[in-house]
Amino acid sequence: MSQTAIPQAAPPPPPAFASAPAPTGAAPAAAQPATSYVDTPALLNRWQLIGMSVAVVFGIVSALLQFVGWQADGRAADDTEQLVRIQEVQSSLLRADALATNAFLVGGLENTDQRAEYDEAIDGVLRRIADAAEAQPADREALATLNELVDDYATFIAQARANNRQGFPVGAGYQTTASDQLRNEAIPVLDALVEANTDRADGAMNGQHPVWLLLLGILVLAALWWLNRELARTFRRRFNKGLVVAAAIVAAVTLVTVVGAWLRDNSNDSLRDGAFDEAVSSATARTAANDAKANESLRLIRRGSGADNEEAWGEQAAVVEKNVPAGDLGEWTTYAERHQQIVQLDDSNRWEEAVAIATSVDESTGATAPFDRFDEMVAQDVEKASASAIDDLRSGRWLALVLSGLTVLLGIAAAVSVARGIGERRREFS
Repeated sequence: MSQTAIPQAAPPPPPAFASAPAPTGAAPAAAQPATSYVDTPALLNRWQLIGMSVAVVFGIVSALLQFVGWQADGRAADDTEQLVRIQEVQSSLLRADALATNAFLVGGLENTDQRAEYDEAIDGVLRRIADAAEAQPADREALATLNELVDDYATFIAQARANNRQGFPVGAGYQTTASDQLRNEAIPVLDALVEANTDRADGAMNGQHPVWLLLLGILVLAALWWLNRELARTFRRRFNKGLVVAAAIVAAVTLVTVVGAWLRDNSNDSLRDGAFDEAVSSATARTAANDAKANESLRLIRRGSGADNEEAWGEQAAVVEKNVPAGDLGEWTTYAERHQQIVQLDDSNRWEEAVAIATSVDESTGATAPFDRFDEMVAQDVEKASASAIDDLRSGRWLALVLSGLTVLLGIAAAVSVARGIGERRREFS
């Protein structure tokens, strides 16, 4: 009988072991750092753009500052010329009044030389008014008004002459009316024009900008230094040759332009206190002197009613003594002494003798001869000083213009140097 195999039961599975619980408060596993990626070619492109832009902007702005200084000196010269014209109009107009009033004292037929000089003075005034209006548009409206006032003055003088030749007393009225209208209406217009042109010329002389040029150069050098530092950190090179060359160009241009602008600025300051001031002061003295001479004659024309004219003479004499060049003071002193003789004679009711001294051209006794010499000397001083000031302002301007153009080119050269310097690093990277 066969034996039947009894199947054996499968052994039970081994007991599952529970994993140990994580300790409370255990730190989580540290995260793996993300890999940082730097797009070096893009960074180099950005740095190159910055460096080249800084260099080009430096060249353009520096050139513009120099060009502005060049223009300022040109405007200063033009404004000085205009100021000289206006002051010449002022002096000539009062010179014409001094001649007209002095000739009126003679009575009858006046001195032909004085008449010719008066006509020349008035023609010169009208011609210079036209020239001044063409030269400076800002003055045209005032000069048009002045032209009308001069025409009115000349008309009154012509009427005064016509009546004086015939011995009509009304001639004195026309003469004093003409002189009063001149001082009350025309001279204030000229005073305003003198002040405006003086301010314009003085302001234009301040047109140099050495400080701005220096600050611009420092800012650009700082930008190039920062760019070199960033390149050094990335490529382990202390200096980039292209940036060093660009910085050298910027430093050289800054040094030359700053020194040039500083020297020009100092020159303009010296000019303002020198030839320019001398021209303005001499013209002021000449204007005041002719005003004084005219008031001397008006005092006598008014016959005992000229106290105001004598007061005006004293005021103008003080202006002359304050502004006249020292070399011309001798002739003025001689004239002033003879004016005092006129005053003493007029105050002593010796009118004819006073008129004789006022109108005489005698070198030893008359007041006219030393005054005419004084007027001629001061006119020469004005011409000489103004010509010196204008020539100084115009001299060397071409050099500033050339340097301005070179600055633009050097700025481009610096930009090219920056591009080459960074290009070397780009080739190293690739």
